[in-house]
Amino acid sequence: MLRTVILAAARSKGLERLVGTTPVSRDVVRRFVAGTASSDALRATRELVGDGLTVTIDYLGEDTTTPEQAEVTKQAYLELLAALGKQGLTPAAEVSLKLSALGQRFDEKHAYDHARAICQAAANANTTVTLDMEDHTTTDSTLEILGDLRKDFPSTGAVLQSYLRRTEADCKELAHAGSRVRLCKGAYAEPESVAYQSRLDVDRSYGRCLNVLLAGEGYPMFATHDPRLIAIGEERARWYDRAQDSFEFQMLYGVRPREQRRLVRAGHTVRVYVPYGTEWYGYLVRRLAERPANLTFFLRALRSRG
Repeated sequence: MLRTVILAAARSKGLERLVGTTPVSRDVVRRFVAGTASSDALRATRELVGDGLTVTIDYLGEDTTTPEQAEVTKQAYLELLAALGKQGLTPAAEVSLKLSALGQRFDEKHAYDHARAICQAAANANTTVTLDMEDHTTTDSTLEILGDLRKDFPSTGAVLQSYLRRTEADCKELAHAGSRVRLCKGAYAEPESVAYQSRLDVDRSYGRCLNVLLAGEGYPMFATHDPRLIAIGEERARWYDRAQDSFEFQMLYGVRPREQRRLVRAGHTVRVYVPYGTEWYGYLVRRLAERPANLTFFLRALRSRG
């Protein structure tokens, strides 16, 4: 019930204005979103890379309804990638991309063409792209576009969500040599027919998918802040005799920074998901909805850097 309420808040323009103007709320936003401009994302990236972390950058915005909006998003990524290459921040920094921001919902070919241009810009900058996954209605389309992009850009990353009932099978399909797969829990309101509803079932699915990816020949990327799942990932990687450079952990910007650095000191690759842009509100609310207890965590984070 609380998760449904939080997700409904993501569509409220009134709440968005309130969050953006209240001083305490602005502090929360600054903690978890790098800023509104590419210069903010570049600054955050330099700091993180300087601390031994790797980065994936997301230009926020997914409610694209016109070709003009999609073009703006594409140009933002092209400029960002050029700057990353020029400043020597690649290959430690890559980008994450939502196909809906490129027009997927109204023109898949249009979205593919834009994504291809971004993949080419990433290759020119000596880095790569990961395609973010969104609600279940776009899963087949996203995986199809991923397959097309990988023909020329094989390092393009996939994202799979453990709350979807189909994901274990998708992991088996994608756990092949050269395949980069980010496994996360998922953050959209989905019907029971396609998604597990309880936290326990989602976590159990995550564990099964984690094992499938580690047993395969691809490059798993475990996106989680859950201490238990992190520990399971470390233990199962040892069981599968995985070298530490054959998989990585991923966490969100501003979430558990001390744990991020602990994992780096332990020899792991840790990639920080750095969002930026003016369309930050929906992103922030979905982070709360992933686990409603995060609401307390986000507020507590204002007083702690842990």
